[in-house]
Amino acid sequence: MKKILYTSAVALMALAACNSKPKDDKAQLADLKKQQSEIAGKIAALEAKNGGGQDSSKVTDVNVYEVKPTSFTNYIEIQGRIDAQDNVTAYSQSPGTITNIYVKAGDHVSRGQVLVQLDDNVLKQNIAQVATQVDLNKTLYQRQKNLWDQKIGTEVQYLQSKTALEGSQKQLASLKEQAAMYSIKSPINGTIDQMDLKLGQMAQPGQTGIRIVNADVLKVKADVPESYAGRVNQGDIVKVMVPDAADSLNAKVTFAAKVIDPGSRSFGIEVKLPVRNTLRPNMTATLKIADYNNKTALVIPFKAIQKSEQGDYVFVDENGVAKQKGIKIGRTYGGSAEILSGIAAGDKLITDGANDIEDGDKVKSSTSGN
Repeated sequence: MKKILYTSAVALMALAACNSKPKDDKAQLADLKKQQSEIAGKIAALEAKNGGGQDSSKVTDVNVYEVKPTSFTNYIEIQGRIDAQDNVTAYSQSPGTITNIYVKAGDHVSRGQVLVQLDDNVLKQNIAQVATQVDLNKTLYQRQKNLWDQKIGTEVQYLQSKTALEGSQKQLASLKEQAAMYSIKSPINGTIDQMDLKLGQMAQPGQTGIRIVNADVLKVKADVPESYAGRVNQGDIVKVMVPDAADSLNAKVTFAAKVIDPGSRSFGIEVKLPVRNTLRPNMTATLKIADYNNKTALVIPFKAIQKSEQGDYVFVDENGVAKQKGIKIGRTYGGSAEILSGIAAGDKLITDGANDIEDGDKVKSSTSGN
């Protein structure tokens, strides 16, 4: 239309130039500019009347989906590490040479079970000697007691025999306690995870030990940044994903520390895990903690949202015409956004093709998923 009007304007100016009397150049230029201004005004009026000069028959293909209330959950993602609830190292309590090893790596053991025996021959001899003395003192005491019950002898003799018996019994008990320290026992029920001891090796307290793990009771330990202190609490629902095991499960935060670590500016959490054959201590796990949930939210794909200086907006299909609507965004997660205002349930949101249209454009829509 612009081209037609422009051609007409040129023809009119040419005709006017032919019919008019000869004028000087300045006068002719002034007349032509005046005619040009009048024609430009008519062109602008016609463009406004016919939709800005655009082709009113143009229709843009777009994809839409009907906005419906749905559940929206926001997650906090942090990295953690799987650990055993019971993961200990059993050490000898006394130095000594290893004389017997009763278990190997992979064996299941019970609490209190003797795993390794150290050389305690000297103690055994002392125990046998003191045990003999206890037996003698017990016989002497019993005889002295019988005499004292018959008022024969003195009370001092009775008390001396009693004291000798009790002293030897305490000495025997002490030696047996020392002998118990010459063996390495399991403090928990579990499985031998690491055991590098050898016969004849010298064991030292706190240095030579056996690692025992109860892999039936596992947990994930993680450090949460201080900025989430008000959003992560004990009892929160959490998704645990273990990439190396190709496994995932739902659980709850079983522990959340109340104190912020001054060095890392974080606080620790723990998530107890159910029995899983695929999970092992020290595996890396990703925790997705749900810190917000709206069961009746209006959720749209983030790709449908447009931005301008005036704010965020979307396009909806209203009877084949694109209608621009300003919106207020709540939380965003996983490519979706919670919409607080601006659209309503039932609106046909334009998704694919939204970047190619303007307010008032004609559109032809087909239904798509979120």
